Amino acid sequence: MFQRSISRRWFVNTVGAMFVVLVIFIIVLSSMVQSSTYNGIEQALTGRMDELLTWLSNTYETYETGDFAPISRDYVENFQDKSKMEIMVLNRAGQVFATSTGFEPDRDQPMPDYELALHSPDSSGKWVGELNTGEKVMAVTRAVRDEEGRLIGSVRYMVSLERADQQTFFVIVLLVVAGLFIMLLLTLSGIYFIQSILVPVRQVSQTARQIAQGDFEVRIEKAKDDEIGQLCDAVNDMAGELGAAERMKNEFISSVSHELRTPLTAIKGWAETLRLGADPATEAKGMDVIIRESERLSGLVEELLDFSRLQNGRMQLISEKMDILAELDEAVYLFTERARNEGKELRYEETTALAPVYGDRDRLKQVFINIIDNALKYTGEGGAVEVRLALDKERVRVIIEDTGCGIPAEHLPNVKKKFYKANQLVRGSGIGLAMADEIVAMHNGTLEIESTEGKGTKVTISLPLCKA
Repeated sequence: MFQRSISRRWFVNTVGAMFVVLVIFIIVLSSMVQSSTYNGIEQALTGRMDELLTWLSNTYETYETGDFAPISRDYVENFQDKSKMEIMVLNRAGQVFATSTGFEPDRDQPMPDYELALHSPDSSGKWVGELNTGEKVMAVTRAVRDEEGRLIGSVRYMVSLERADQQTFFVIVLLVVAGLFIMLLLTLSGIYFIQSILVPVRQVSQTARQIAQGDFEVRIEKAKDDEIGQLCDAVNDMAGELGAAERMKNEFISSVSHELRTPLTAIKGWAETLRLGADPATEAKGMDVIIRESERLSGLVEELLDFSRLQNGRMQLISEKMDILAELDEAVYLFTERARNEGKELRYEETTALAPVYGDRDRLKQVFINIIDNALKYTGEGGAVEVRLALDKERVRVIIEDTGCGIPAEHLPNVKKKFYKANQLVRGSGIGLAMADEIVAMHNGTLEIESTEGKGTKVTISLPLCKA
């Protein structure tokens, strides 16, 4: 349907328009050729007429009687171009008394040009029409008058237009053939051009349907590096991005399912143990595990809800003027015991300086918690995580640097994308960094990540300070 629609529009808009233009051009040019031919014939007849009148004028002075009949008859009898045109000489009454053909003229043949010549100011008349025999002719008549303006007689030249019409018809045929040839070339070139577009477009359409059905591995083979080729590249890139997003989504679902199942398993196991009865020490330990895993489960669910609000644009900041360093102190304090238990060093030098910013204290603390949590997760036993800050007149920069495994260079540009996890062996949903980056951006700040594989990662959070 798409192909037919494009072909139809092309045929109507291009071939149809060109056909109309060519038809108009041929009609106009044919009319010009015919008009030019007829004008040439008329000029030739007029020239002969002027030649005859000049001869009559010169001959008139040699004749004493000035009789028009013998003078004109003498000219007609000696006329050299009898095969090309016919001369008729008419008396004052309009009757033909001499012709170059030597035959008696048809008395019933109308002579409109003669009537025009009698009443015309220049004593001349022209007529184009058909004789009683059906032959098409052109006739030119000139009325001859004396010095006082009295009619002496008339001279009529007549020539057949059949040959001229044949030549005109031949020219028209040539023009029509040329026009058809042009239309053929236009149609063939247009079909080739349309096909060169439609074939790739059909491939793009078919590939798009396959992508819509979930086949993200399909690709379009690019034939040429033009606009169609760029479209093919764009569709291929889109398929690649959708495929990567689909894989990340599946990995995210798998990761979140695992993250949810782990605390639920612990809670269920200890609940069953406590239901069967246990000593006070075991009971206290079990309750601690249930509470801890419940908090972990609640935190994960809250993180998913926050991410959903962020994606839907429903996350609202409760902003106020606050000291960002106080929230950083609390975030570091939350991980101090965990770092000690995991055999890692968490270095942070507290400061009494003030760093006032305008923002949501809970969301910014959530950012610090996510970054420090990631740093500890990817840092092995015996490693260190350092938290420091840099403060100037306009911005505060919180730098969190670890000595962990680092991020491979090919994964570094994607780590802030939602659902993306560079290391599938470490727990996590893959949305923490994406949320942190969005929250910092909502505070008109930036979150930058630098990393070297095998050496560690440095995260820099930059926020604008409140101005007095």
